[in-house]
Amino acid sequence: MTLDISLKNLGILKQAKFTLGDLTIICGKNNTGKTYATYALFGFLWGWKNFLSVEIPYQMTEALFRDGVCRIDVASYARNSAKLLEQGCQFYTEQLPRILASKASYFKDTFFQVSVGPVSPPAMAKGTLQRRIRFGEDDLLSLSKAEDDEEIVITLLMGETSSSPPAHIIQEILSAHIIELLFERFFPHPFIASAERTGAAIFRKELNFARNRLLEEMSRTDKNIDPMELLFKSYQDYPLPVKVNVDFIRNLEDVSKEDSFLVKDHPRIMNDFADIIGGEYVAGSDDTIYFRPSRQRLKLTMDESSSAARSLLDIGFFLRHVAAPGQILMVDEPELNLHPENQRRVARLLARLVNVGIKVFITTHSDYIIRELNTLIMLNHDRPHLQRIALDGGYEATELISSDQVKVYMAQEGLMPLEKDQKRRRRGHMLVPADVDPQLGIEASSFDKTIDHMNNILEDIVWGAE
Repeated sequence: MTLDISLKNLGILKQAKFTLGDLTIICGKNNTGKTYATYALFGFLWGWKNFLSVEIPYQMTEALFRDGVCRIDVASYARNSAKLLEQGCQFYTEQLPRILASKASYFKDTFFQVSVGPVSPPAMAKGTLQRRIRFGEDDLLSLSKAEDDEEIVITLLMGETSSSPPAHIIQEILSAHIIELLFERFFPHPFIASAERTGAAIFRKELNFARNRLLEEMSRTDKNIDPMELLFKSYQDYPLPVKVNVDFIRNLEDVSKEDSFLVKDHPRIMNDFADIIGGEYVAGSDDTIYFRPSRQRLKLTMDESSSAARSLLDIGFFLRHVAAPGQILMVDEPELNLHPENQRRVARLLARLVNVGIKVFITTHSDYIIRELNTLIMLNHDRPHLQRIALDGGYEATELISSDQVKVYMAQEGLMPLEKDQKRRRRGHMLVPADVDPQLGIEASSFDKTIDHMNNILEDIVWGAE
């Protein structure tokens, strides 16, 4: 299953085409469009069910109310999947000013499109389907499909009473479920750790206080106010990924009530993360999150903790309480506030996550992370000397990663490909794919040039003539 993204005229980023891998990396200098590309992708993955729809014929709902049952040919919708995606992306592009909290005039020429592998009926036909849909407190519909059948049988469970929804609501419900059946396997549910996460970790109590005040004001008014609009009114000037990140951190006490599959099935990953932060996070009963350093009895509040502990707070709660196979973890600059040794360890942690079924998407300026990932790629071969190096270096098989799993893109300025109606190539910022070689790893030219330049200066200082 592939997921390709094409962008044009998104902020400073004039052109970009990239494919989502098991591990996707965007590198580059500041102000080259990395964050915009990340936020635009996150926004689509976060809300794609709201942007895509199919048309349900009115005759179908008529038959459903008349006979209590109807059939939907999902294969016909699958054959039209490319058009459905195109229309959904056009609608999503119109929402980008809100997603990125910017002026609409900045996006008048923006193009955003995703494409996926073939949405073939066999993906639907194999296996059975049994699903019930509720409306309020009652069962409304059942969806069922027999083995190797390409049609879904819709059965009306709620009689046509005063409490039953009108036909257009049923059409919307059926549209949403067909879209989900067609595309859900292509779009992993995202979790994002934005670059603003450290500040959100410090001020989470103030965010809770603001939330409570807003709720109190809402309870005192007789006006019909949308509670979500009220709660996020204070965040309206921030991009959607930042809002989502803030809201997650604000609700850590609720998040901490469940354990993820990593805790149950992969405790070594959780131990590695605890070693990186040097302790563990604890949700207190007083609406406070504490950090407990290893082998110490004290508990520190977030503003008393190290910047490294704050920058990894939301990632830690994601790993322990939220993570599920098939999700995608998106991290803007995972190296924030981390010592080079811990940057290397984070790279190994990310590889472990990929190997247990969690996709990872990062933007980074860290040469340490890239070089450590190179090591994990180059050691992933069945050769005696590499096995010896891995053993001596403390690398485990669960950390090694294949070059086929990794996609790397460099955000940089250069001559863009010539398009039709253009007489000459233009310069602009774009994403350029970097080679990921099984033997040599990732070709990160922007890092290499900087390091080579520094080394040349150092050599001149040490060995230059008097």
